[in-house]
Amino acid sequence: MVAVRELHALADFERVFALFEDIWGFHPEEQPVNVPMMRALSHSGGYVAGAFDGDLLVGASVGFLAAGAALHSHITGSATSGRGVGVALKRHQRAWALERGLERITWTYDPLVRRNAHFNLVKLGARPAEYLPRFYGEMADAINAGDDSDRVLAIWELSAPHVEALALGGHPVPPLVEGAAVALAAEGGHPVARPAGTATVLVAVPEDVEALRRADPGAAKAWRVAVRETLGGLLEAGGRVTGFHDKAYYVVER
Repeated sequence: MVAVRELHALADFERVFALFEDIWGFHPEEQPVNVPMMRALSHSGGYVAGAFDGDLLVGASVGFLAAGAALHSHITGSATSGRGVGVALKRHQRAWALERGLERITWTYDPLVRRNAHFNLVKLGARPAEYLPRFYGEMADAINAGDDSDRVLAIWELSAPHVEALALGGHPVPPLVEGAAVALAAEGGHPVARPAGTATVLVAVPEDVEALRRADPGAAKAWRVAVRETLGGLLEAGGRVTGFHDKAYYVVER
């Protein structure tokens, strides 16, 4: 069983840095977090936590306090998938934040990565609030190199009824998609924009954008631009993402 705890020792910060390095393969000049930074954050009341399977560090998260009674989760990573490490870290974050009177947790994620969208929107109940084109500029790590660093800002309202229900083990409530039109579809592995005059629209993302970057960089770039224009345009116009349908589509209400 995975156990999550706050970290305060330099040796633990070194283990976290090594874990993140293994996951992302950071360029030496583009490390989003390092040991001195974790030391300062932990000492000043920020959030540095590790997930352990026995004595083995299998995940970690680093965050800092943000405006609006919030914790901003800067970076979170797991060395394994399918073992509940991500959920355990987020539940620990939520409890940590509530104990300090915080109302929400925010973070950014790549809107093209299906599994992240499903995890954030369906399993946790967070909601995208803003589309951020090229947010981190050019990135050279092993995962993001060669692609624009577009991100979505996710907001996790910690005391929202649907978030509380999920935190207690409840089942996700599927978003309403009856009568929705597909504004961005996947056809033959490529994005195809379609006219959509309905109040609710669906925006597709590729099945595995990380594999697509390696196999067909042109198609991955086409998806980046299409999602930026479609999902980003809908959010900029006041649209509200209400869920992630069929592990493939953002559901947006206009």
